Amino acid sequence: MSKSSFLSIRGARVHNLKNIDIDLPKNALVVITGLSGSGKSSLAFDTIYQEGQRRYMESLSSHTRSFLELKEKPDVDEISGLSPTIAIDQKSASYNPRSTVGTTTEIYDYLRLLFARAGQPHCPKCGQVVIEQNFEQILLTVSRWVQKGTVELFAPIIQNQKGEHRHVLLTAKQTGFSFIRFDTTVMEIDEALALRKDKQKPHTIELLIASLIQEENTTSKTQWREILKKGLDYGNGLLILVLKETGEECLLSQYFHCPHCQINLPPLEPRYFSFNTPEGACTECTGLGVKLVFDPNLLIPNKRLTIAEGAIRPWSRVTGNQTSFFRLIDTVGRFYKFSIHTPLEKYSKQAMHVLMFGTGAQLYEVDKKEVEFSGILRQLEQKYKETDSEYIRHEFETYMYEQVCPICEGKRLRPEFLAVTFAQKSLADMVSMSLENFLDFFKRLQKHPDQITDSITPPSFCQTRGHDKEMQQMKQMVFERVSKEVVTRLEHLCEIGLGYLTLDRTTMTLSGGEAQRVRLANQLGRSLSGVIYVLDEPSIGLHSRDTEALIKTLRALRDLGNTVLVVEHDRQIIEAADAIVDVGPGAGIYGGEIVAQGTLVSIKHHKESLTGQYLSGKKTIPLPKKYRKGNGHILTIVDAESFNLKKITVSFPLGTLTCVTGVSGSGKSTLVLDILGNALLQKFYRTKTPPGKHKEIKGMEHLDKVVVVDQSPIGRTPRSNPATYTGVFTAIRDLFASVPEAKMRGYNAGKFSFNVKGGGRCEVCSGDGVRHIEMQFMPDVYVTCEECHGTRYHSETLEIHYRGKSIADVLAMTIEEARLFFCDQATIYEKLHVLFEVGLGYLQLGQSATTLSGGEAQRVKLSTELSRRTTGKTLYILDEPTTGLHFEDTKRLLLILERLVDKGNTVIIIEHNMDVIKVADWIIDMGPEGGEKGGQVIAQATPKDLLEFPKNETAKFLKVCFEKNKNLAKNVDKK
Repeated sequence: MSKSSFLSIRGARVHNLKNIDIDLPKNALVVITGLSGSGKSSLAFDTIYQEGQRRYMESLSSHTRSFLELKEKPDVDEISGLSPTIAIDQKSASYNPRSTVGTTTEIYDYLRLLFARAGQPHCPKCGQVVIEQNFEQILLTVSRWVQKGTVELFAPIIQNQKGEHRHVLLTAKQTGFSFIRFDTTVMEIDEALALRKDKQKPHTIELLIASLIQEENTTSKTQWREILKKGLDYGNGLLILVLKETGEECLLSQYFHCPHCQINLPPLEPRYFSFNTPEGACTECTGLGVKLVFDPNLLIPNKRLTIAEGAIRPWSRVTGNQTSFFRLIDTVGRFYKFSIHTPLEKYSKQAMHVLMFGTGAQLYEVDKKEVEFSGILRQLEQKYKETDSEYIRHEFETYMYEQVCPICEGKRLRPEFLAVTFAQKSLADMVSMSLENFLDFFKRLQKHPDQITDSITPPSFCQTRGHDKEMQQMKQMVFERVSKEVVTRLEHLCEIGLGYLTLDRTTMTLSGGEAQRVRLANQLGRSLSGVIYVLDEPSIGLHSRDTEALIKTLRALRDLGNTVLVVEHDRQIIEAADAIVDVGPGAGIYGGEIVAQGTLVSIKHHKESLTGQYLSGKKTIPLPKKYRKGNGHILTIVDAESFNLKKITVSFPLGTLTCVTGVSGSGKSTLVLDILGNALLQKFYRTKTPPGKHKEIKGMEHLDKVVVVDQSPIGRTPRSNPATYTGVFTAIRDLFASVPEAKMRGYNAGKFSFNVKGGGRCEVCSGDGVRHIEMQFMPDVYVTCEECHGTRYHSETLEIHYRGKSIADVLAMTIEEARLFFCDQATIYEKLHVLFEVGLGYLQLGQSATTLSGGEAQRVKLSTELSRRTTGKTLYILDEPTTGLHFEDTKRLLLILERLVDKGNTVIIIEHNMDVIKVADWIIDMGPEGGEKGGQVIAQATPKDLLEFPKNETAKFLKVCFEKNKNLAKNVDKK
């Protein structure tokens, strides 16, 4: 093969890479694997991707580069054969609540265009169809009506309004009009002026513009144009035709107008269907679909206090003097028999309701003024809206929770635009459908375009058959163009296993794997070639069945003429690769080398490749000798029906390792995290996040603690590191502060913090260890601080030593070194030992959280929880803890979890990894599909018994896993 067929890297030294040289085949699916922290991401993202981005940016003008976040040149001697690079990682998920699956995939933009150009408006109040006509269409309609007989043209100037309207009639007379129609009766204006009218009754007044008759000469039509323009001008775009012989009427409108509710709608534009524009967004929630409201329970944490003693928590913290409001409440209390000096726990239900929600328009005299009492909730809401202080706003939000917007009901748009339909569905109806169902809906419309028109012209409007036909053809043409783009994108999303998502799902609620696959589907739709795609574990969150669909997608990208580099640990994807690169042999300072490279067969036979040993079966995660039956107690969720759950009742045996499995979108996270996790956190720690909808949870009395470890990052700033996150740094600082020399100088623990201003940190770099230099159109430069030389502390702090080491020396230690160094300090040792046991011994104590891989960050969180004391009645809930873990890392993690269960605790894991599922004591399998077709428990059994379910997707792949362990499976207790 020629040199152009390879991506050649020479002398890569980024992070822990040890000056490696490697040639990667282009136009191939290449999997880079190895232990967590071995240097995979450093090679794929920080070297290859970053250099590709840097070269692209350097090709731009210096003016353009000044607006971009430029990449620093990676520490590598040479990269040749480098094509344009695109990264699809897990860290790019938007935290913007306005970003949805629809906006990310651009499908929503096409739908906005479809509704603006082919949608059918309806009145938002009565639901009546409303239409518009241009001047030529109105002229054509008048011409057709005149052929039937004499037509009277009326211009409505008053519509259903109370009063005598004398000034309107006088103005019409002065303008030169003689006749009007007053409440359906035609009369002279003088007669109408003399008529006795009821002021309290609504009236309608219409000017008689002209009477038109059929004439053969063309000059009459010219006059008609002038008459119609005059009538439309006086009627504000509305005209009423009346056939004199029969009394038949017809309304003509240049605008979208509802004759019943007297509502005019603007001409439809795409921006009106965007919840990110002021014109289209719901005015109540500004297009978010939810709004923050105060929770009475959070406002009053201690009902044993009185209002005067500070029972209303935010009043005592941020709202300042409430003397006048206290006097108002005291006055209100005299009417409703409560006092500000009475503990709130003694208030009646009526008194609490009055206190919170007010008394409406009722007036009370306070300080010689008559005022209304709007209630505590309304008063706090007003202050929240008016404050300019970010501190006060943040403080208020701790007493609030999200509620679906009562105006748009979570649909984000204004009512008038939610009332626009296409094929009998509103835009909100479409985006709330699962992608799979939405795709079927669009394909059905493509086959049956006659179903596109969903309205019948209301009888009050004039419309011609020719116009109806033209409108139908126009709508079909618009739909034909839009549907091609929409269907293509939907097909890619469904192919990649995301058919259960909806377009209105916010991207901040997606898992890292889901967000990554959404962007992957976008790239498929663009059909680029000659590109290097770099992906970070796209299999995260995917059931083994869905992983097969992902592999097809990755191969499709490759077959377009692209190079696909995947950082991955999943066995299925590794075995599907054209080439495999195994990075190791260890992690951190013990890794950064290319252990093996080649095809699946060559990797399996490579003696030094740890990955190859697991792929070949020489190494394996053994099956348990027996399954635990638990401690006899059960935790039961009754009638869970949040999101797609079908009112299910699920029991978790306590004292076991339980796996909740199932295809993507089947309801696992909803059941375990949203309902069980949030309910237990609320019970034990009074968190404010409400659990998902369910009837009750039985068996909580058998627990006294809950620990939830999800996939959220441990920190997004360089100041966060394993030492600070786990809390071990606090103990280390206390230890340095106890050194005799530190005591003599009067140093406290704050002196050894690099986050405290005015303490012992270096103020030149503010404790960062580096200085940031902006370079405008060149990449920003980070240079070692010349004052502290990267130690973060000033010289006086560094003079304090513990066993010959300064605080900076300790932060530079690996966890393994620090564990041995502090072996006689029980508090410090225990936390470091747990970090070491989860396989993070190679990390530096002070290593920035931003440089940690996904697997490393999650294990830091896990070790923090594991280092806390267990009571034997603790429930651990873990969300895919094998994320970013190699086979060997997974084996080590399982040993720790097994120890937790052996102490009497309960571990519930949401997992797709078959190596974890096979060792679980109990499996709860959700399905049978994702989204609307999921939400049910389809199997509850031990792993061994699950194999007896013939059509079960989890059992299908679990059976393959058991066959690979058939020699060990014989030892499993059949009981």
